[in-house]
Amino acid sequence: MRGMPRASGAVAVREVPGEDWDAFVTAFPDASLYHLRGWSELAREVFGHRALFVESRDPSGTLLGVLPVIQQRSRLLGNFATSLAFCNYGGPLAADPQVAAQLMHAAVGAAEALGCRYLEFRDLAPRIVDWPRRADKITLQLALPATFEALAKRLGTKLRAQVKRAEREGVRCRCGSAELLDDFYAVFAENMRDLGTPVYPKRFFHSILERFPGHCQLVVIDWQGVPAAAAFLSFWRQTAEVPWASCRAKAKPLGMNMKLYWELLTVAVGRGCTMFDFGRSTVDSGTYRFKRQWGAEPRALYWYRWTPGTEHPPAEAHGEDRGRAMQLATAVWQRLPLGIANTLGPLISGALPW
Repeated sequence: MRGMPRASGAVAVREVPGEDWDAFVTAFPDASLYHLRGWSELAREVFGHRALFVESRDPSGTLLGVLPVIQQRSRLLGNFATSLAFCNYGGPLAADPQVAAQLMHAAVGAAEALGCRYLEFRDLAPRIVDWPRRADKITLQLALPATFEALAKRLGTKLRAQVKRAEREGVRCRCGSAELLDDFYAVFAENMRDLGTPVYPKRFFHSILERFPGHCQLVVIDWQGVPAAAAFLSFWRQTAEVPWASCRAKAKPLGMNMKLYWELLTVAVGRGCTMFDFGRSTVDSGTYRFKRQWGAEPRALYWYRWTPGTEHPPAEAHGEDRGRAMQLATAVWQRLPLGIANTLGPLISGALPW
């Protein structure tokens, strides 16, 4: 393959990772929760996707680098692969940049053999590859102080006033795990319908909570005895991340979304986290501005995309037509009765390039 880096180790693409995979991930400084084997196995078990584990080893068999890949196939969007599906971060883990590039090229070889129309690497670091990089997404992160008092002072009176607006409504905050899943999911599913997006099946979140019990927490804000806002928190080392958060539309004017994020931040501080990851956004979008008001700073994402038969950015065939079709599909989905959306969404969402 053109541009293949000089081999630094023996590379294998496996469907079952080596027993030392998780130990390597846990010890690697730039790893994420999603690099653990359980995340890829979860995608396979919940959605039926193919999980690939790319490994580089030295002559003694010691791991030099790892790269998880998920292949998704559907009638809706065809055949494609991602490192890593259903999250913001994936990409290779290797101390040597040449090994990282070697892993990526090996993954491309596997994707090509499987007939994938593209392979996307979702990374936080630049790589020595010549595939095009998406520039439409960034992540937003907030450095956390050591105390609640310092956090409140840093956020300022304007934000705290919005939080207090919700508190005057007599809201209640609950933190927990699987016992809160039904309440979290009710808010999340309604919000996804309102956004015009098919919702994940509930068993997806249940499987995450079951596989990573020490790394996950649910937070629910109740108003008038009903869940009004809810979020899914994940923890990795000293970072708290909120991959999924939702607020019912009627509760937003009362500041329930502000109360939710205040509680998420206080949970993170109470756990001793030093960083809060608000997740990815499109620059200057509504979610981007919402996260920025908390003081979160943008950080570049390096999402590289390989496409068969070209070393250059592909011309997107019928891109304008596809965009219009997506807008129409979103508008139709927003008008579905909630029960229908919640029935159909789990059948579709696993095939989408989240």
